[in-house]
Parts: sequence; structure tokens; C-alpha cells
Amino acid sequence: MGDTADHAFDDDENYVPYVPVKQRRLEKMHKYATQRRTAEPTPDEQDDEETAVQARNNMSLLDQIVEQKKLNLIPEKTEEEKRIEEERQIEEAQARHKALVSVQEAATGTHYTEPIKTSWSPPAYIVEKGDERHDAIRQKFHIITEGDDLVPPLTNFSDMRLPRPILEYLDEKKILKPTPIQIQGLPVALSGRDMIGIAFTGSGKTLTFSLPLLMFALEAEIRLPIERGEGPIGMILCPSRELANQTHENLCNMAKALVDGGYPELRAVLCMGGIDMKLQDEAFQKGFHMVVATPGRLMDLLTKKKFNLDNCKYLCMDEADRMIDMGFEDDVRTIMSFFKSQRQTLLFSATMPKKIQDFALSALVQPLVVNVGRAGAASLDVIQEVEYVKQEAKMVYLLECLQKTPPPVLIFAENKNDVDDIHEYLLLKGVEGVAIHGGKTQDEREYAIKSFKAYKKDVLIATDVASKGLDFAAIQHVINYDMPKEIEDYVHRIGRTGRSGKTGVATTFINQHCSEQIRLDLKLLLREAKQRIPPFLAALEDPAEKSGLLGGCTFCGGLGHRINNCPKLEQQRRLQMNAIMGGHHESGGGGADF
Repeated sequence: MGDTADHAFDDDENYVPYVPVKQRRLEKMHKYATQRRTAEPTPDEQDDEETAVQARNNMSLLDQIVEQKKLNLIPEKTEEEKRIEEERQIEEAQARHKALVSVQEAATGTHYTEPIKTSWSPPAYIVEKGDERHDAIRQKFHIITEGDDLVPPLTNFSDMRLPRPILEYLDEKKILKPTPIQIQGLPVALSGRDMIGIAFTGSGKTLTFSLPLLMFALEAEIRLPIERGEGPIGMILCPSRELANQTHENLCNMAKALVDGGYPELRAVLCMGGIDMKLQDEAFQKGFHMVVATPGRLMDLLTKKKFNLDNCKYLCMDEADRMIDMGFEDDVRTIMSFFKSQRQTLLFSATMPKKIQDFALSALVQPLVVNVGRAGAASLDVIQEVEYVKQEAKMVYLLECLQKTPPPVLIFAENKNDVDDIHEYLLLKGVEGVAIHGGKTQDEREYAIKSFKAYKKDVLIATDVASKGLDFAAIQHVINYDMPKEIEDYVHRIGRTGRSGKTGVATTFINQHCSEQIRLDLKLLLREAKQRIPPFLAALEDPAEKSGLLGGCTFCGGLGHRINNCPKLEQQRRLQMNAIMGGHHESGGGGADF
């Protein structure tokens, strides 16, 4: 029976014997190899190729790379090329974390292509003067603009179509002519364009973004009045309580001037830590047009649905580079997710490195960059004096420095304990002073700022909470009790003097406790501002000059180092690792200063 079956299979012409999978693979590989050999031009070339392939198969990958370098198949990179390549990779990695868009927009792929339209337009006779005339004005005031469809600069407030009460208010405040950032920044903001504004500290940036918000709120109120539970029309974000309070006061003063001139009431709400929640709830219920806030408190209120951003079409971030930094990135991204439609976005700061601008540009719609001076440069109206003072001699030498100029004087220290020690020492020596830092209550901080601004106190001692954006009109002298860890903080500190065209003095104590990196940044900053460089800084060697890689750090703007050894970037990496490992996030610590 079995023999008969076998014989039947042998006679069947369609019978195909089973071929194991392994054998079929070998036959297929043999077929491909045969096809490749027949495609080769000559037997000699075939032998050479087979020899080379066999040799490569017997070599490790490292040996193959060495062999290719010997044959010049892989060009050898110079040290400069390697460093530039490394910097490019770091910048690209940072860019992936910095996109200033909401989670919803990122998830849905929403992308706006046209700027917001407003009813404002520059006067026709100004437009008719042509681009050459506009470029001449920008050149005269050292205004650098980047972007498409530039808005004409306006050198008079009367050309900006502002209401008469606002013009009278500006005259009363002795603000007779716009500053360079206002000449170009105000027309850009009023026309509805997204904007990055960069200018020296004390150059009038606050008016550049708060006045357009007031005008948009006024127009919205006239068209359709805000009712109970509605608002806001626009929002300004600030990194500290003191700056938010100052910006809110300016808005309220301008709104009052409008009411006195017969215009409708415009209400501004301040959202920050230390404010009575009941008062805030009353303001929300009444309906409001503008909000000035710190990120932590604003995020808390939005999450609790105390109000919404359904009608909010204007967002300004003061000291924007700080907001985009690691400590505020998540907060800002969360806040952005509450917007329901397109908004006009303005970013302002005195220290905004080029790469930070690029990160922000990814989220703005046809933005215009308005730059007055190099981002991160010190004000040329400040005389910078750097003195070597030993750690134990600082306190005594502080009294001598106070004799340089009449009061008021601002003293900066790095930590809270030093602020309290300096305050106590000066009180014992009979110097009228007040102190602020993140550890004090909101009432104490407000009392300190108000009494100092009212000239009731001669000296204000503070941490960096008072260095960003605060306007003290008459300060002639800033003393840095210690050098900050980042050159950006130094620029912000000394910018509290030499404001609005006046001259000021900044004295900085420095010693071996300061890192060589920050000393080198300071040396090159002094050189750029044509200030005297003391011998102990002049003796520092600049590695960038030796390597030929000039230009400074593209991340923080420091002139004395490159991005691959940026202390600020290293600090952010540590914070990121702490967050991953479950450590305390920096933004939580920063919240104390909100």
C-alpha cells in the first residue's frame, strides 16, 4: 500500500517536493549575489570588490573608520568645526523644548498665518513719506527691525492717534517725546502685529506694551460694554510681584485719566500672591478689561475657573526671556492652553539672546523684532565701577560706597540672609533703609517699595526680585554687594539707574568667590560698554580669542563663554534632572518671589 502511494507521487508531474525554509533563504541569497555579479562591468573589478568586501567583513567598525580616514574618504574636522557642530546640536535640543504654543494648538496642529486685524493705522501722510524716510528715522535712533511688512516709525505721540486725555497724561508725567523703542514699538503693537521688543533697561518698554492694551480695551468697551463676569480683553504677565504691581498702577493711572476726560471706565485687575482673594472675586464678578499677573497665581485662578480667556486677544510677557526659561515654561504653556482663539503676542526684555528669540518666533504670527541696542548689553548711561573687595571686608566698605552719591541708593545681594544682615548693619549705623526679598510678607514688600519711592527711606536692600523691570526714577547709584551668577542678572541690576537718559553709577564688589566664567563675561561686557576694566579682570585670558570663536553664548548672551559651557544652561539641566528624579522644581521656589 505504501509502495503504491509512493509510486503515485512519483508519476504526478505537478508534485513539488518540500524545501526547508533555511535552504530556500540560501538559494534566494545565492540568486541575489549572482545578479549583482552579472551586473558588474569586468571580472577584475569584481575580484577587487569581493576582496574589499571580505577585508571589511574581517575588520571592526573602528578599524574601518581609521582606514577610511587614511584614504581621505572621511574629511577630518577641525576643532572649530567640531565645536560649532556641538553648539548647533545643543541649540536644536533647546529649541525643541521652547516652542511658545499651547498644548491644544500643538496637539491639533493649529497654525495661524495672518496677524490680528485692528482698526488702527498710521496717518496717511506718514505712510506716503516712503520706506527711505522711515529707514532714515530708524537709523537716526539706532532702531533695528526684522520681519515683513514693516510698520512706519512715529516720532510724536500725536501721530499715534491717541485720545486727548492720554496725551495730557503723558505731558503731565514729563513724557514729551517717545523713546526709540516707543517710536517703533508703539505703532507695531497698535497695528496688531506680534512683536519681540528688545531695549536697554529704563528705555520705556512698559509704556510700549501697556498703552496698546489700554487702547484695545477702550475700543472693545465702546463697541460692546463689559458686563458682570466678563473679561479680560488683554493680559500682561510679569515675573515678580513688584513688577506686576508697578505695571498695574500705571494702567490704572492711564485708565483714570481717560475717565476724567469723559471716556468709559476701564478696570484692571492685579493677580499675584499676597492679595486678598475676596477682593479679587469682587473684581471678577464686576467684569474687567485688563489683567496684570504673575504666572503662578494666574495659573491657579484659571484652573479654578475664576475667570476665562475666551475673549482675551492680547498677551504681553514682560521680561519674556525669564518666562520662557525652564522655571516658567510649564506655567506659560498651561496658561496658553486657556486661550480659545488667536491672540496678539508681545515679548519684551532687555536681555533676550538671539536663540531665545528664534524659539519664540516659532509661535508668533509674522512677528516683527524691534531691537534698540544689542540684546543683553548694558546701558551706556551707567558708569560701571568694579572693585575687588575681600569677603570679610564687604560690609565695612559698603558704608564708604554709600558716600559716592546722594540717596536714594539700591543695594543688591544674592541671598536673603545677606539682605537681612546688610539691612540690620545699616540701621545700626544710622542709615534709613528698607529691605525686600521672597521671604517677606506682601505687606512688608509693598511698604518697602512705597516708602523708598516716596523718598522716605534712603536705601533699599533687595535680592534680584527688585532687579527686573522696576522703575525707580531718581536712583543715582546701584551697589552689587556680590556679583550674580548670571551676567543677565547683572545687566538687569545696574539698569535700575541711568534711566530715561539720566546718568547713574553702578559699583560691583568682586573677589575670588566669583567663578572665572562670570568674571570673564563681566570683563567683555565692560569692554563693550567702553568702561574701565580693573587690572584683576584685565589679567584674565579669554579662551575664545585663542580659539578664534568669538561672539559669545547664543543661549544667555554672555560674551565670555560659548553655549557648550554656559552656566545658565547647566543650571537648567540640573533643574530638569531634579524634576525627573522627583526633586523640587525651581518654579516652585520662584513662586515665593511672585
